Amino acid sequence: MFYPEELVEEVRSKNDIVDVVSGYVRLQKKGSNYWACCPFHGEKTPSFSVSGSKQMYHCFGCGVSGNVYTFVMQYENYSFPEAVKLLADRAGVKLPELEYTEEQKARAGRRARLLEVNKEAAKFFYYQLRSPHGEAGSRYLQARELTGETIHRFGLGYAGKNGAELVQYLRSRGFEDELIKEAGLANYSERHGLVSQFWNRVMYPIQDVNHRVIGFGGRVMGEGEPKYLNSPETPIFDKRRNLYGLNFARTARSGNIIICEGYMDVISMHQAGFTQAVASLGTAFTPEQANLLRRYTELVLLAYDSDDAGVKAALRGIGILRDAGLTAKVINMRPYKDPDEFMKALGMEAFQERLDQAENSFFFEIRILQEQYDMADPESKTRFHREIAKKLCEFSEDVERDNYLQAIAEKYFIGIDNLRKLVASYAAQTGLAKPIERPRSGVQTKAGPEESARKAQRLLLTWITDEPAVFEKVRKYLSAEDFTEELYRKVAKRLFTDMDGGSFNPAGIISTFEDEEEQQAAAELFNTSLPQLGTRQEREKAFHDILFSVKKNSYEYFSAKLGSDVNALNQVIAGKKALEELAKTHISLD
Repeated sequence: MFYPEELVEEVRSKNDIVDVVSGYVRLQKKGSNYWACCPFHGEKTPSFSVSGSKQMYHCFGCGVSGNVYTFVMQYENYSFPEAVKLLADRAGVKLPELEYTEEQKARAGRRARLLEVNKEAAKFFYYQLRSPHGEAGSRYLQARELTGETIHRFGLGYAGKNGAELVQYLRSRGFEDELIKEAGLANYSERHGLVSQFWNRVMYPIQDVNHRVIGFGGRVMGEGEPKYLNSPETPIFDKRRNLYGLNFARTARSGNIIICEGYMDVISMHQAGFTQAVASLGTAFTPEQANLLRRYTELVLLAYDSDDAGVKAALRGIGILRDAGLTAKVINMRPYKDPDEFMKALGMEAFQERLDQAENSFFFEIRILQEQYDMADPESKTRFHREIAKKLCEFSEDVERDNYLQAIAEKYFIGIDNLRKLVASYAAQTGLAKPIERPRSGVQTKAGPEESARKAQRLLLTWITDEPAVFEKVRKYLSAEDFTEELYRKVAKRLFTDMDGGSFNPAGIISTFEDEEEQQAAAELFNTSLPQLGTRQEREKAFHDILFSVKKNSYEYFSAKLGSDVNALNQVIAGKKALEELAKTHISLD
């Protein structure tokens, strides 16, 4: 471990997981836990749970689990030491200077070196633009009416006439070929060796929210293809989890964030004073980007191109933003294609008017939908009304759905009672407010015997951490050795030792594992879905069955090892005695 375990635990204990996670996603308290739509996968119904008592999170949709460290690691794509440092800074805990082994230096320094080589490449492009070699790039940016201040602010640059210059420069700065390639700045060619794919292009450095260069976009000068070329995915550059311009937009304090399609749209809008503009990175807008925006705003304005492709992108973006719990509105760019053209033609005051008049996203969806139907034809008009009813079914909250139903009925001259009947009909067909189906038993499974045994062990550990009082009632029947999976056994040993000592700290146990996969697996042991049973008798029977299953598997496991393991005989004898006693013992959960 990079830091002493006591220090890691101090930092974790001073960062309440509810406070930390609420800085990334909007949490709502329901019962004893907090809930949100998962920031790690797209979903409409919140299944991401944060437990203040356990200091852990778990998504019942995609299965991710962990403590405050693993959350930061997964969300920020940080290593464990980076997560510790971020949370230590947040809590005001001073970390000691570390002495790294060579292996630790290599592992911890990998991301830092990738950031360094990207920063140096950005410098190279920046100075190339200002040299005689960058004349073509300078002419292009001047034609786009960018000021010198704007060009400097965004660090715009130019890649020269061939792909060898950048590689030669980076080598001269001490960067090895494999690092240059890993950073996505060059590729190997049989004919030319290592050469950059970025040449004869205006370069747009892509920065993360902390202003660190993580990748590049390049716009070709002339008629070459592709017109725009972006860095590939790298360990520090995830296109789905970053947005161009967000490093500036997150501090705009404008009350909203504007999403555009391209780099130049963002730059033009920032130059005009709309510093809350961002853009996707050569891909369609993603749920991960929506979750990123949720950290900084509740209102997102879509400023996509006014052509058919832009309308389709807006419709898709609206759905993603709605799923993320964000309010979306659509800015009308017509008669111009995009924000860049609009700004140059009409200026910032006219654009501000369009912002103020931005259309409600649901009304935008219905207006675009109407264009597909002939309102003069009764049959076509009826189909349109049916589609409206289907769209209204997408609102899960009754009050919100009814408010939109009334507004749409008035806007499109539809009888409100008739529309309400249509909505009720489609709600029944689509399973709106469908009751949750819950398993009848926590130990039933169609999986094989090995997975059944692992499932029972996970259930038992979760149950004990959910209801710590039950531990004293089963302690004489149970030991860490009954958990036959090595990782489960390590977790159980630490948990039982802590509980014997009067402490209860499952989140701290996760931090004792260095490997991210082991941290995830350990976290899952405290977040297995327990059986949802109505009566106390049903719960007590389910708990007894789970405990008996764990003991039976342990007995069989050690029985199979007799003759090869000197400790197995003692486990078998104790296991048989415990099974016989458990078979006739009732365990109360009161």
